[in-house]
Amino acid sequence: MKLFKRHKDPLTAEEKMNIIERSSKQVGPGVFYSTIIVVASFLPVFLLTGMEGKLFHPLAWTKTFILLIDAILAITLTPVLISFFLKGRLKPESANPITRTLEKIYTPILNFCLRWRKTTIAVNILALATGVVMMTRLGSEFMPPLDEGSLLFMPVTLPDVSNSEAKRLLQVQDKLIRTVPEVEHVLGKAGRANTATDNSPISMIETIILLKPKHEWRAGKTKDDIINELNAKLQIPGVTNGWTMPIINRINMLSTGIRTDVGIKVYGQNLDSIYAFAQILKKQLDGIDGVKDLYVEPITGGKYIDIVVKREEIGRYGLSIDDVNTVVESALGGMKLTTTIEGRQRFSVNARYGQDFRNNLQALKRLQVQTMDFGPIPLEAVADIQLTDGPPMINSENAMLRGTVLFNVRERDLGSTVKEAQEKLNKMVTKLPKGYFLEWSGQWENQIRANRTLTMIMPIVILIIFMVLYFTYHSFKEAIVTMITVPFALIGGVFMVYFYGINLSVAVAVGFIALFGMAIETAMLMTIYLNEAMNNMVAKHGNSKATLTSAIIRAYVLEGSVKRLRPKLMTVSVGLFGLIPILWATGVGSDIMRPITIPLIGGTISSTIYVLLITPVIFEMIKERELKRKGKIELIDVKE
Repeated sequence: MKLFKRHKDPLTAEEKMNIIERSSKQVGPGVFYSTIIVVASFLPVFLLTGMEGKLFHPLAWTKTFILLIDAILAITLTPVLISFFLKGRLKPESANPITRTLEKIYTPILNFCLRWRKTTIAVNILALATGVVMMTRLGSEFMPPLDEGSLLFMPVTLPDVSNSEAKRLLQVQDKLIRTVPEVEHVLGKAGRANTATDNSPISMIETIILLKPKHEWRAGKTKDDIINELNAKLQIPGVTNGWTMPIINRINMLSTGIRTDVGIKVYGQNLDSIYAFAQILKKQLDGIDGVKDLYVEPITGGKYIDIVVKREEIGRYGLSIDDVNTVVESALGGMKLTTTIEGRQRFSVNARYGQDFRNNLQALKRLQVQTMDFGPIPLEAVADIQLTDGPPMINSENAMLRGTVLFNVRERDLGSTVKEAQEKLNKMVTKLPKGYFLEWSGQWENQIRANRTLTMIMPIVILIIFMVLYFTYHSFKEAIVTMITVPFALIGGVFMVYFYGINLSVAVAVGFIALFGMAIETAMLMTIYLNEAMNNMVAKHGNSKATLTSAIIRAYVLEGSVKRLRPKLMTVSVGLFGLIPILWATGVGSDIMRPITIPLIGGTISSTIYVLLITPVIFEMIKERELKRKGKIELIDVKE
């Protein structure tokens, strides 16, 4: 900020205090308003809920507290430090070789833009239109996939699978998985853990696959390649494969009840009807690009052993229903005999028939039931024993029966995949019987919720920032000129997101939100300097109508732009120097940070170009029209 001319003699105490007072008066309001703008731009992040809110709230709070402390220090501590360290002779900005070189590069470019104003604005509008077209071609997803360094293999087999068959499948799958060189460890389980929070049936297998570090992988191999190779090896009849990662799988199951990326919940009154309609949905979804691991959650087909006591027969033998149930419990379910104590731990001891006896229906019929008068008799003499079909597990939600069609999305973005699936299923939804309906869930449900929150709050944020700009400039025109910076700032962000091949997600939206505040702050800085130059022009030429020409206006616009180049570039460079290293970051977490950083970097570059070249052009055109309308200027034609 150029507040004084070069002093050949050392500063006196009075001169130093005058400089501090003048700088505080100019810097103080700017710091206050810019802090409000940046904090207001982060309001959408504060209002995010669910897992996206938990992930990005710390970022928003950190940014806010840093800005508040920075504003307080800039107003209080900085003047004190200036009073201590501002000593000796002061040199003009032109004495700095870097500033001088940048001004030599920037001045002819700005002169060219001011001379060809309409062409310059047209080029920027064309770039904006190109960015809008690119924006429509970007894919969308809820969150970029976070590489956890491991895989979770979740195959589902037939609901009537036996314990021994599930164990055999688990062993075969583990052996096949170990044949892939990138796999370090494999650990699988069938059924549920010994906890009430895990309701997995025996037909669902969970295998955690730990991968080796990436530098040990075969050349050119990616994670998707490894998944495709494993999936090809594990094509076992009667088994439907599913691939995800351990942490995100648990988060999905806790938040939406869906263990894949996307799930279609089918609600109704009858399990058979729900399952039949879910199978029809699966056939319609099969073949859609991006849909992987497609299967219907089995809600029918379970096998049960029904033991119905013959009341007339047990009366003849002098038995009661409890007598028969006790035999069945001890043979099949297991009866508690005692409890062992080992230190502070307690273990119950149960006894039941061996698995070979329990798996044989004829052996169950020959179970011995002890009577008082007739001795031991076979179980089939007092009970009907048969296999029946039934639901392996009953899922309900909102007091309604529920079936689910599950699938993951790979090699395509989530948004376009789900939209294509919805378009294909819309015709079928109208044919659903009364009392049956569909609901899309999983990551898509989270994405809709996050988009709705951002769409609701963004107009309020724009209004708040516009009002702050108006109170800063006391001019609607200048506030609008500053706000116009935002779409042009987004151009660079869209370009970089497009060429990096990143899908739009909540992480990318947070990057654009941060860019929003930064772009406004940079444009605000340029407008303040241009207004200062106009005030100097009015002070010098305001009383002489004949000498106030467009050439004079241009000279002062150049002065306000070129002579303040250093603080503008410093403001931008600090942000860029902190962001660019993230592009080369690796390891866990970089998958989330990179989508935030890429639009920030691209948008910062494009907004800087716009502020340095286009803002002076628009500012000059506005001031010429204002002064011409007031009769204070004689325009000299500047032909393009």
